[in-house]
Amino acid sequence: MAAADEELLLPPPPPPPPPPRLPELLETSQRLLDEVEVASEPTGSRAVQDKVRRGLALLQQAADMLAQLDLFRRHEALEDIASADLKYLAVPAFQGALAMRQVQPSRRRDHLQRAREHFVTYLTQCRYYRVADFELPPPRPAAESPPARPAPAEPSLLTMASRRQAKIQRYRRREEVEGRLAALKAAVEGGRADDERVREYYVLHLRRWVGISLEEIEGIDRELSILRENDPSREAAAAATTTMTTPPPRSPPPPTRPPMKPLVLARNVAQARVFGAGYPSLASMTVNEWYEQHRRCGALPGPGRAHAAPPPPPPPGRPEGEREGRDDGGEDEAQTRRRAREWDDWKDTHPKGYGNRHNMG
Repeated sequence: MAAADEELLLPPPPPPPPPPRLPELLETSQRLLDEVEVASEPTGSRAVQDKVRRGLALLQQAADMLAQLDLFRRHEALEDIASADLKYLAVPAFQGALAMRQVQPSRRRDHLQRAREHFVTYLTQCRYYRVADFELPPPRPAAESPPARPAPAEPSLLTMASRRQAKIQRYRRREEVEGRLAALKAAVEGGRADDERVREYYVLHLRRWVGISLEEIEGIDRELSILRENDPSREAAAAATTTMTTPPPRSPPPPTRPPMKPLVLARNVAQARVFGAGYPSLASMTVNEWYEQHRRCGALPGPGRAHAAPPPPPPPGRPEGEREGRDDGGEDEAQTRRRAREWDDWKDTHPKGYGNRHNMG
């Protein structure tokens, strides 16, 4: 009885907290997204990733609540939506922006594909309600299905110029929208703006995210292409397909033997070691034999004697006896100059080595 009386005296447990309202969910998730975008810490840090996961959870709750309320209907136009409800159209865009900032290398492709789906959902809604004039990005083919046609050729200069011009126009429109948003933000958040200005503010906010979504989808497609090309499973499948479709390579031809040098018999072993074997470098005589042959012909001096230059021929019109007789005595200075001139004249017509051409080929 005492235990029962004590249970009756205990206070009842507190009621569970009420679920967050839709405006609170959107406001908190948008604040978390702004903090993630301007964070000075790396994206992969624990604090940033906690904000990303929390923001995604809040946005998923907001998306489920919007689906239950059936707030946006296909048969309505943009003018039929209340000004205060226009901001909830940006929920898929916020989901895509936060999904891209998840950093799990093993699930990077899944995160990118999920973010692309969110952006495409947002752009589809904005195009249906005619929030802005733009073209929806083409659907991305499945990674598992093989390409139905070969890869397109490189874009032409005209195509690249048109893309560049479209990006420039998109950037200019985004600058204009952001400038107008900055002018209306203080009045709308402070509650001093009328319904018309509030509606203009939220429509400009949606147009700003249209440009951001188009740019993010282009970056996602490029990153998915890189991940697909670097996928090891895809490379293994391609290698297996190539092995099945490509005939086996032919066996390499047998290596050719290098050409052999001709064998030339030398006179003796010493000659083969010194001169080697092979015409025309093979010598026909030794150095001593060549010297003896030239010495016998008078072209070279004997051993121990220097080779003297041949004496100049006697000048014309003078007997040899007279020249020799004059040599024994002294010659006067005039004769010395004359003979020197004659010797110079003789050297002009007889170059050096003229008298040593015997048996030189």
